[in-house]
Order: sequence, then C-alpha cells, then structure tokens
Amino acid sequence: MTETNLRMKKAKDLITELKRLFPVTQTALRYSTPFELLVAVILSARNTDKKVNEVAETLFEKYKTIDDFKNADIKDLEANLSQLGLFRQKAKFVKISAQIISEKYNGKIPSKMEELTALPGVGRKTANVVLGNIYGIVEGIAVDTHVTRLSKLFGLTHNTNPEKIEKDLMEILPKSEWFDFTNRMIAYGRAFCPAHCKHLNCPLKNFIQSN
Repeated sequence: MTETNLRMKKAKDLITELKRLFPVTQTALRYSTPFELLVAVILSARNTDKKVNEVAETLFEKYKTIDDFKNADIKDLEANLSQLGLFRQKAKFVKISAQIISEKYNGKIPSKMEELTALPGVGRKTANVVLGNIYGIVEGIAVDTHVTRLSKLFGLTHNTNPEKIEKDLMEILPKSEWFDFTNRMIAYGRAFCPAHCKHLNCPLKNFIQSN
C-alpha cells in the first residue's frame, strides 16, 4: 500500500472518530452578516477566536455596515482593535477591504476564491471559511494553526506551509468532508489537544504519528 493510500485510510478512520466526538460543528466566530464573518476571520490571524469574539462584539455595535467600515477613521478603527495582535495592520486590511467590496462589488462579498484572496489580509484560509459558511462553496480546506498542528501530529502531512498542507489534505480527504474537517479539528484541538499537550487524555492519541 502506498503512503498516500495509508494516509487516506488513516484520514477516513480519523474522520469517523471526529464525527463521533463532534457530530455537529460550526465556526466558533460569531457574526450576523457576511461582511462581519469576513472581518472576524481577518482578525483571527494570530489571535484566538475567543478574543476575536470579545473584540468583535463591540466592533460590530459601532460599525454596523460595510460603509461604516469603509468610512471609518483609521485611528478610531485601530483603537477598537487594539486588544488584538497586529491591530494596526488588521485595521488597514478591514478598511481597504470594505472600500473594495463597496465600490467594486456593490457591497456584496465576492463568491470566487481569486476575488476574495485579492482582498488585503485574505488568504486561502479566510477565503475557504467565507465561501463555505456564506455561499456553501467548498473549494479547499481552511488550514489554521489547529489544523496545521494536528494534521502533522496525526501524520496526514509532512509539510509546514499551510497551502502545502491544504493540498495534502485535499488529496486524502473526500471533498464532502473538507468543510467540516476544519471545524472538527479546531474543536478537537480546543477540547482535548491544545499546543504542548502531553496526550495523556487525548481520545485520538492512537492516531498520533510515532515519527
């Protein structure tokens, strides 16, 4: 059996166990509009979803529409994001993205991967989350820090680059599982296997790659 086939079998078994642990799953980010989701995912880079939700609650009360973000004073926007890492950069990304979406797409979130990833601060991870949650379009697998760490831990990939990891996972996972796989891996990482885990009580420790 080839290495790819072995990884496919492991992935299939892993998905079965993840579904048992987390039969229902969804993104942990809280939002009420497509643009709010886009903003939340942009903010989530280098920050926990918990902290993003805390900041976003106040942020979305102040800035209610895309045009509110488009017309925001950048210093005020930075102040509202100051609890987050890279907040100045993120404020710039959010404001410029709002301008582009308002003016180029008439206020509608783009529904194509190449259009989304052309926005500042939007990589494939963010685009995959937005496409899947807003449009039900699954073009790839969102690879965040949990997915990166656990995919390597379970021997599903040998790569460290998120785009290469995404490619590896797309090769061994059924497309029907791509969208939920990310949410289940994130849920598993949070509930059982955080960074620096000793794996004493991890229910999926038998999947851990030994080398």
